Amino acid sequence: MRESTSSNQNTQRQQAPDDKEAASTGRLLTLRVLTGRLLILRVLISWQSRARLCSLGTETQRYPARRRSEYGSSVKVLALEPYFGGSHKAFLDGWSGLSRHDWTILGLPPFKWKWRMRHAAYSLAEQVRELMRAGRRWDVIFCSDMLDLASFFGLAPVESRGLPAVAYFHENQLTYPVRHESERDYHFGYTNMTAASAAEAVWFNSAFNRDSFLEALSAFLKRMPDYQPFDAIERIRAKSAIQPQGFHPLPPRPPRSPGPLRILWAARWEHDKNPALFFQALERMRASNIAFTVSVIGEQFRDSPAVFENARNNLHDRIDRWGYQASREQYEAALLEADVTVSTADHEFFGISVVEAVAAGALPVLPRRLAYPEILSGLDPADDALFFYDGSTDELTQRLTTLVDRLNNGDLWRGDPLRAARIIDKYAWPNLAPQLDAALESVAEHFT
Repeated sequence: MRESTSSNQNTQRQQAPDDKEAASTGRLLTLRVLTGRLLILRVLISWQSRARLCSLGTETQRYPARRRSEYGSSVKVLALEPYFGGSHKAFLDGWSGLSRHDWTILGLPPFKWKWRMRHAAYSLAEQVRELMRAGRRWDVIFCSDMLDLASFFGLAPVESRGLPAVAYFHENQLTYPVRHESERDYHFGYTNMTAASAAEAVWFNSAFNRDSFLEALSAFLKRMPDYQPFDAIERIRAKSAIQPQGFHPLPPRPPRSPGPLRILWAARWEHDKNPALFFQALERMRASNIAFTVSVIGEQFRDSPAVFENARNNLHDRIDRWGYQASREQYEAALLEADVTVSTADHEFFGISVVEAVAAGALPVLPRRLAYPEILSGLDPADDALFFYDGSTDELTQRLTTLVDRLNNGDLWRGDPLRAARIIDKYAWPNLAPQLDAALESVAEHFT
C-alpha cells in the first residue's frame, strides 16, 4: 500500500519569477513522463510474472515459480484464521502438528464472529506487515472462509499480494443456519464469494458444503438488481476441491462396564442441532420405562435453548455427563463410554464430533441428510439402514429402542463393531495430513 502525504499551503504565497516558474514547469513535465513510464513498467511486470514492487523507485522483489525440487519436501505456509477457536483451531493445530511444511499461524480470538469477519483483513494484514519487516517470507497463504481475502490482499504489504492462496470453507454464510431468514446478513455471504474468487484454490470440507453454497449463491445473485456475476459460480466450482477435516486418533476402547444403553449427543447447544427432537425421543423412551443413560456434551452459549435445562430436570436420573467437557481427556472418555452417538442436526457441514465418536467405537444413528451420508460413504446396504434414520422423532425413538434390545441380547452391532471406525479412519490426522500437504504443495508448485 503506497503512502501519500499532503499539507495545506498558504493561498497567498508569493509567485516565483517567470524564469524560475518555467524551469519548475519543465522539471514537473519530465517527472510526470518518467513516472508514467515507471507505472507502465510496473503493469507489465505484474502481468508477466505477478511480481510486486515494494514501493515506487525501489528494486523489484518477486516470488518466482518454484518446482517441487526447489521446495524440497516443504513449503512455507502463512495461515490466517480470523476465528481461532473450535473446529477452526482444531483443524489448523491438527494438520500443522503433523505436516511436513513450515507453518506460521496468525489467529484472532474466537469472539464475536461478525466483527471478526469485518475487521480481520485489516488486523491480520498489519500483523503480516510487522512479520515481513522482520524478514519473514512465505510460499503460500492458507485461510478460512471467515477472512475477507480480497480485502486482505488490498491491505497487506505489496510483497505478499502475489502469493497463491487457498480458502478453506468450514462453513458458508449463505446457508449457515439462522433462526429467521430475515436475520441473515448477506454481506457475509458476498464476502465468501469474493474470498473464493480471490483464491487460487477453494477447499470445502464436504461436497454438501460446496454444493449448498454454490446453489445459494446463484439464488442470491438472482435477487440483485444488476451486475450479477454468475460467472463467478463456475469459476469457484472449477477450482474447488473436497478436503475433509481430521481428528486425532483416540485411545483404545476399554471393555464395556455393565449398565443400560449409553447414548451420546455431542454438538453445539444451538437450535440448528435440533436438540428438541432428541429430547422428545428420550422422553418417549423414559415414559415407556426403557432403560438408558445419556451424555449431553458440547459447546454451550449464554443463550442456549431452554430445552436443555428442561431436559436436565426431566432426565436427572438418566444422566451420565452433562455440559461442556473441560479437558480433552474428559471429552475422549465420554466418547469411549458411549454405545451410541446420535445426531438430530438440521444443518451440518461436516460433523467432526460424529466422526470422533464413531472412531471411538460408538454406533452412529444419524439423519439421512446433510454431510452424514458423505462422511460414511462406502457402507454395506445393511449398515446404511442401521446407521441412518429419516430424521423424525418416531423413527429415532424406534431405532434407539431396537438398539436397547440388541444390547440386552449381547449383540448391539450384529457383527464386527469396528467396521464403522474403519471407514472413518481415513480422516485420522496421520492419514489425512500427508494428503493435505500434497494438495497444498501442488497449489504452490503450479503457481506462476
